[in-house]
Amino acid sequence: MKELFSSMLDAVLRGEDVVLCSIIAASGSTPRGAGAKMAVFADGTALGTVGGGTVEYQSICTAKEVLRTRKSGTKNFCLDRNDIADIGMICGGDVVICFQFFAHDDAQIILLLKQVCTLLAQNLHVWFVLAIQDDAVSGMGIYTKANGLEFLPDVPIEEIKPLISSKGRRSAGNPYYYAEPLNRAETVYVFGGGHVSAALVPVLARVGFSVTVFEERPEFCTRERFPDATALLLGSYQHISDKLTIRPADYVVIMTRGHQGDFDALLYAMRSPATYVGVIGSRRKIAHTNQRLMENGIPESDLPRIHAPIGLPIGAETPEEIAISVTAELIQHRARHQQ
Repeated sequence: MKELFSSMLDAVLRGEDVVLCSIIAASGSTPRGAGAKMAVFADGTALGTVGGGTVEYQSICTAKEVLRTRKSGTKNFCLDRNDIADIGMICGGDVVICFQFFAHDDAQIILLLKQVCTLLAQNLHVWFVLAIQDDAVSGMGIYTKANGLEFLPDVPIEEIKPLISSKGRRSAGNPYYYAEPLNRAETVYVFGGGHVSAALVPVLARVGFSVTVFEERPEFCTRERFPDATALLLGSYQHISDKLTIRPADYVVIMTRGHQGDFDALLYAMRSPATYVGVIGSRRKIAHTNQRLMENGIPESDLPRIHAPIGLPIGAETPEEIAISVTAELIQHRARHQQ
């Protein structure tokens, strides 16, 4: 999402108009759900996706027309059998796509794009808000907890707050408001900078997680080793609290170089409100670790919080395969907990 909005900002600053295509409703079996985005630029190129196939092709054609007319709006796409075959689905569905025109000569649009890019760079939880009346976009805004609703001064905040949840939602009526998260503010804390972590971090970053790596060894805690990490923390696993505080929305992935490091990180994680705690290792090791946790004051009833062995059971063996397995489990957890 950062790349998408940064590219849009670059385009308008160059004096080019842009259209942002966003799925704002989806029903049935569709390739992408609400929140999927694609930017179409003045030269006809596109960045992002709204699902591929015929719908994406038609969306690009519609976006080019919006570039010509300079009029934002929404359009419903019903996937018939030909569309279904085109994108490899076995059943159909409907999607509603909003086409938002971003004029290069609109100072308010430029300010909005700059603010979105600034907030995304700060890894804040940012919501994009649309006001839609009679299938036309009447306004765009952004919402953060710190700043409230910006760029929609005439919209009562009481209309927006019920929509602020983990997935995009729309209100009823006409006009209606649609809100979706552009960025999730949770962090995945990866404890350990070994081979599996080096394979895992870029995959997590690719699917929208902000990743912080915590390591004891300076040579395994470098920007060269982890170019995709949001932050790198060098410190002792026995003194993690000196460096960070885990929040309820955060994830913990533990894969240090040894059993003691794993245990120290796990004990800290189990005393935190983290939404997800996963640790690499065999079932035998985990049984022994659970006993040590209880000896250190962790209730037996809390032990099911631990995902161990970490990752979905896909038979992963190499660091790259384990990275896919762990990422898949985190995606699954995120999806289940944002309903």
